[in-house]
Amino acid sequence: MKLFESWHFTFYNYLIFGIGLFFIIMGYILMYIGKVDSFLSTTLSPIILLLGYCVLIPLSIILNFNKKGW
Repeated sequence: MKLFESWHFTFYNYLIFGIGLFFIIMGYILMYIGKVDSFLSTTLSPIILLLGYCVLIPLSIILNFNKKGW
């Protein structure tokens, strides 16, 4: 199809995106499990959410695995 010929996502892009979604879901679950002032709610879950939202999801969009180097 001509529509998807310009689509440069590969299996690795989707894999990184899925890992990012997993991190986001786990961050919210950890925030839910921990009490209000616990280590899980105030420190660990925001770090995991930051990794998911600001590192993994943008990486999955930016990286181009179609190059010969990958």
